[in-house]
Amino acid sequence: MPLLPQFDHIGIEEVLSILGILVFLIHIIHYFLAYWPIAALKTTLSSPTTSTEPVSVIICARNEDENLTEFLPKILTQEYPEFEVIVVNDCSWDNTETVIDEFARIFPNLKKITIKEDAYYKHGKKFAIVVGIKGAKYENLVFIDADCYPSSNQWLKELATGFSDKKEIVLGYGAYIKTHGFLNKLIRFDTFTIALRYLSAGMKGKAYMGVGRNLAYKKSLFFKHKGFASHYHINSGDDDLFVNETATPENVNVCIGHDAITYSKAKKTFREWRMQKVRHLTTAPQYTSASKVMIGFDFFIKYVFYVTLVALFCFKITALIGVGLFLLKIIFQMVIFNKAAKKFKEPDLWALAFVYEFVLLFVYPVFHIAKMFFKPNKWTN
Repeated sequence: MPLLPQFDHIGIEEVLSILGILVFLIHIIHYFLAYWPIAALKTTLSSPTTSTEPVSVIICARNEDENLTEFLPKILTQEYPEFEVIVVNDCSWDNTETVIDEFARIFPNLKKITIKEDAYYKHGKKFAIVVGIKGAKYENLVFIDADCYPSSNQWLKELATGFSDKKEIVLGYGAYIKTHGFLNKLIRFDTFTIALRYLSAGMKGKAYMGVGRNLAYKKSLFFKHKGFASHYHINSGDDDLFVNETATPENVNVCIGHDAITYSKAKKTFREWRMQKVRHLTTAPQYTSASKVMIGFDFFIKYVFYVTLVALFCFKITALIGVGLFLLKIIFQMVIFNKAAKKFKEPDLWALAFVYEFVLLFVYPVFHIAKMFFKPNKWTN
């Protein structure tokens, strides 16, 4: 019995073999288009500039006294010619205000804006961001969350030099701190691949999202598009929906330098991560049609590839083709992710990328089912 289909007649094995090879080629081409641009980028900026215009860094904080105590000094001590740091204390009932006041005694460029609780008007994070933007002194705005810290004192310089007359949005990488355990690696891999996709898309003039943990844009762009008016009713989306709505093929820059990365603490339990992901997924229906097709195809082709592999493994005569295609996919994936992981300082993620990817294909349907029952009821980062 031959090890491979002979193709002297067209039967189920021959059809499966042709289908498997075709799906594999589409999968690999998609990988190349969606993930390779960042992996192949030679510089830290997709469009290098030398801008050092003054910058306003905006941080929204609700009950973040511990995180601000730990991380705020790393932002206030950035090496940059002129910048202010605005912390919006949004209805905190812990020691957040005291922490800000104490740092303000030391750092004259720290500005506090306090929002008081209103019994009749409830608001989300977007309101706090708008307040921060209106209070900002400078045109160029940089955003980071209160539970995040920059990888170096060059972070602000790296990100801010992405601005120019044409570049109004600068996208950065917001990573999670490495700890022990499979869940931490899975969360970090998910964040890593999402960043690869949206940063690569930004390089190609097709930006569809960014993350508020490491994002910059111009104040004039914000007011030109009436801020968050079109999606203010949604709790999330202050970052991804704003970029999805305002990005053009010409106005986005991408910054991936080691010094430009920000870090925050990953969720410690699957339940916490699920809630975080479900909240993020609630913004997906608001994306443009082109963005939804782009994101949806990434998952679609992965599912089709693995379903096709299973079908190939069902017949002895096509199993060897299935093994070959799977090994080639792993090799191709490892080459791309190895180069990208070096740029993102994630050296432990690329070797088992195929394992994490396979697990996520089972996990994401759980997130989408949970989204159907999600009822947002509080301000969250």
